[in-house]
Amino acid sequence: MQRVERERGAVSVMVALLIVALIGFTAIGIDVAATAADAQQLQNGADSAALAIGQDCAFGSCGIPSATAQTFAVANKNDGDVTATVLTSSLSRATGHVTVQAAGVTSHWFAPVLGIDQTAVTRRATVEWGAPAGGATAPLTFSECEWYAQTGTNPLGPNPPPTQLTVFLSKTSNAGGCNKPNSGNYVPGGFGFIDTIVGKCSAVTDDNNNASSSTGNTPPIGCSPADFQKLVASGASVLIPLFDNYGGTGTNAWYHISGYAAFKFTGYNFGGQYKTNPAPCAGNERCISGYFMQFVDASGGIVLDPNSTDFGALVIRLSS
Repeated sequence: MQRVERERGAVSVMVALLIVALIGFTAIGIDVAATAADAQQLQNGADSAALAIGQDCAFGSCGIPSATAQTFAVANKNDGDVTATVLTSSLSRATGHVTVQAAGVTSHWFAPVLGIDQTAVTRRATVEWGAPAGGATAPLTFSECEWYAQTGTNPLGPNPPPTQLTVFLSKTSNAGGCNKPNSGNYVPGGFGFIDTIVGKCSAVTDDNNNASSSTGNTPPIGCSPADFQKLVASGASVLIPLFDNYGGTGTNAWYHISGYAAFKFTGYNFGGQYKTNPAPCAGNERCISGYFMQFVDASGGIVLDPNSTDFGALVIRLSS
């Protein structure tokens, strides 16, 4: 009996020694997970706060950035216990950036046994915005003159109208006042399409440089009907390069890109299978339909430059 009692006592000592370790593992499993969840909420709050401030400033009215940051940070935190701080900023419309920090404290359930009552958690987000100066664009281009002639009085300013428009490619447009010296085209054999990235239905251009013309009145190599169908279905806005000069002939023809408009496609007719149903124009006409947008998806590696011509398009994006 004495031996059994001594063994019971040994088990009690072992349990007492291991209980701290057991609680420690519990702390790792539960408290660390809770801290990670809070960190994700803080990151979401910092991201949304920085994007909100960026959009306000890009629209020309920054408001009170600190108040905006706090509002969005609180909205993304389950318990609302968060403090948002605007750390750095340059808040002009043409180009700018802002960094927001969201900070909170996670209280622990089990870690206090190890002497850790709570953990301070902070997350930051930086957003930048400005006029696009280059990057991935739609594989077509319009002259500045014709773009304005077809779309009305300065639709590319800071507040583009919410009106669906149909814009015709140069060969089939009836816009007056624009010199199209080559049988309705700006360059011989060029209908407004430009060379694409190999294997993709998009072009890479930059302002104040030339884009190579793709000959023919149908979309260039690399584009399929499905590419344009996806463009309409996604509802995303894309950059359309505008040119102010041109030259050359055939495959050596070029357009000098001067800036970009942001456009959301709702329809198109490029001939053959390249058209929506219903198409915004008929027969041999070539056109696109859609809306001017102020912001554009920034996933295409778009370059920002405060000196770029402002045609109303702005890029706003989270930066690393």
